[in-house]
Amino acid sequence: MAAARTLLKAVIMGPPGSGKGTIAERIVKDFGLKHLASGDLLRSQVMSKTDVGMLADKYITRGDLVPDDVMLKLILNELQGEQLRSAKWLLDGFPRTIPQCEGLLNTIQLDVVINLDVPFDEIINRVKDRYIHESSGRIYNLVFNPPKVAGQDDITGEPLIQRHDDKAETVAARLDNYKKKTEPVLDYFSKRELLINFPGRFSNEIWPRVHTELSRYVQPLQYTEYK
Repeated sequence: MAAARTLLKAVIMGPPGSGKGTIAERIVKDFGLKHLASGDLLRSQVMSKTDVGMLADKYITRGDLVPDDVMLKLILNELQGEQLRSAKWLLDGFPRTIPQCEGLLNTIQLDVVINLDVPFDEIINRVKDRYIHESSGRIYNLVFNPPKVAGQDDITGEPLIQRHDDKAETVAARLDNYKKKTEPVLDYFSKRELLINFPGRFSNEIWPRVHTELSRYVQPLQYTEYK
């Protein structure tokens, strides 16, 4: 595929804790893509009070999930809008179901789906050692960034806590749920030869391969090395 192209339409996927945000930031920096988080696109339509945005807001206000057809219209309204129609972008958090996949591909010529294939045991080990100072939000990791005094914030000396979402059993349950919901989507993209898996345990290990692959589609602005 020629590197002289100027546009790239990509999707990034990966389980929670896989480093998706880190890789997305690097893609934006080195390739000049717009990072489109599905939640931000949804809020944009709601705040703009578009017809579909107002419809979605009714579901959100009730605490219900936004149906596939409404969510699809929301996202496509943004992707086909004047600002994004001729832009390079990286879509994050969408699609999440087969109907959403079908609707997206029926409308948008997608180039590639990046999947961060980080082992679940690595993600659990990463998160289970994370503690925070609740009032400031300072984050510690018992392995990589431990507090000077065990169990205490470095600045205030106040006790650190572990959030429920960071406990090993909670993380394992979230990952299992992600796998069940996401496998059909990954399989859908794989059958259409859009999916590229990037296995690895660390973002710095995965990143060079992501950069090399995306360079096949569009000329990068630069290559930033991380060690």
